[in-house]
Amino acid sequence: MAILTSALSAERKNLRACLLCGIILSYKHFLSQGCPNCEMLLQISASEDSVQECTSPIYEGVLAVMQPTESWVAKWQRINRFVGGVYAIRVQGRLPEEVIEQLDRRNVQYRPRDGTVDD
Repeated sequence: MAILTSALSAERKNLRACLLCGIILSYKHFLSQGCPNCEMLLQISASEDSVQECTSPIYEGVLAVMQPTESWVAKWQRINRFVGGVYAIRVQGRLPEEVIEQLDRRNVQYRPRDGTVDD
């Protein structure tokens, strides 16, 4: 049991949350495949700097969503249009200003997931 706990703890250290959508994945996944929801916008795959800037290892709360389009919790968290997966309720950090400007040019409103924006 101690070995399993140790392995899970080590893996958790490599998990990061996307600053745009909040999905939680491993650093390696973001680096090799990007974010399944935001890759077309953020283009972080294959760039260690982009993965570091657009994801965070510090997040609060975890929400597992199997069918986002049918979940009221997913709608409440604004993830109902994303893929099923594990999401953070809050993510510490903000996207770099140049990324926010790129999103604005594409008419995508950035809402920080750090809890500073009231609904």
